[in-house]
Amino acid sequence: MGDDKKRKTYLATGAVVLIAIALVLLKYWDYVVNPWTRDGQVWANVIQIAPRVSGPIVDLPIKDNQFVKAGDLLFQIDPRTYQAALEQAKAQLDETSNQFASLSEQVLAAAAAVEASRHAVTQASSGIKETESDLARDRAEYKRQDEMLPRKATSVKAYQQAKATYQVTVQQRRTAQAGLGQSKANLAQAQANLAEAKANLGAVDNENPQIRAAKAAFQQAELNLEFTTVLAPVDGYVTNLLLRLGSQMVANQPAIALVDVNSYWIDGYFRENYIDRIEAGDRVVATLMSYRDKPVIGRVESIAWGIAQQDGSTGFQLLPSISPTFEWIRLAQRLPVRVRITEVPEGVVLRVGTTCSVLVETGTAGEDGDDSDVSATPVPRALQ
Repeated sequence: MGDDKKRKTYLATGAVVLIAIALVLLKYWDYVVNPWTRDGQVWANVIQIAPRVSGPIVDLPIKDNQFVKAGDLLFQIDPRTYQAALEQAKAQLDETSNQFASLSEQVLAAAAAVEASRHAVTQASSGIKETESDLARDRAEYKRQDEMLPRKATSVKAYQQAKATYQVTVQQRRTAQAGLGQSKANLAQAQANLAEAKANLGAVDNENPQIRAAKAAFQQAELNLEFTTVLAPVDGYVTNLLLRLGSQMVANQPAIALVDVNSYWIDGYFRENYIDRIEAGDRVVATLMSYRDKPVIGRVESIAWGIAQQDGSTGFQLLPSISPTFEWIRLAQRLPVRVRITEVPEGVVLRVGTTCSVLVETGTAGEDGDDSDVSATPVPRALQ
């Protein structure tokens, strides 16, 4: 009886040990079959905040490593210089508008002068036609009186009156012709003045180059004044803040690094002989070194199409640089696999540049992308 009891105890213990070994081997095999790497990093979009204008900081409400929301004030540049520039641009715009209005009035006056001169030409032409008719009548009367006088068929007084009337009409015709010539000259001068006034005015309304230039300068001054207030473009963390009140900002020079909290992702650098087993959409379990018992869940978003090559790059004297290799050792290259984070456990804080172990569960690309209910086991510490 005692031997049977011992035998059963040994068998039960052996069975438990075998089951434990089988579970360990099965779990280990899971990590062998599914591609994994300890070379992973957390990344996020880091926005370099650069001012659009130069000037000293007069307001700096933020602190290093502070969380800010989109639209929060990061810093304020002294706006007085740009306010003065705006007032100057406004005055220049008003002056240009007044000049434009004055030139427009000159164009209208010149156009009116052209119309008046054209009307004068018309009147002068009509006057010449009238004098031509009178001249023909008076000439005929003078000729008749001249023919009748030798025959004593008319008086000397009538003859002299007809002659004087004819001479007056001839002079009137000459005066009318001179007036027509002067009217035509005045019309030509008025047309020249109108052309000059239009040239001075340029295009009308919003097509006028002076008006557009003045408006553009005013709008630029408005923008520069707005640019003195620098706001956060996204929700994120201010990091490595080295600014102080009075710091001189230089336009287009990055001054603040802002980590976008809505852009975190993980890059896992897998050996090239693992890449063929990874597909976009596969579930990923990432174990951060700072949170070894709280794995982050994600999905493979994409696989890089290339990495920088050392061999063949230009070296000394423009010759290709080639590193020596050992034929019995072949080092696999590592390609970045971008992981979109879908679930972050409570209490886990993501930080740019932190390292992690990344495991890809192959064959899960077609599964539901909702990973909120997925319970993941962290990578064993021996593999982390």
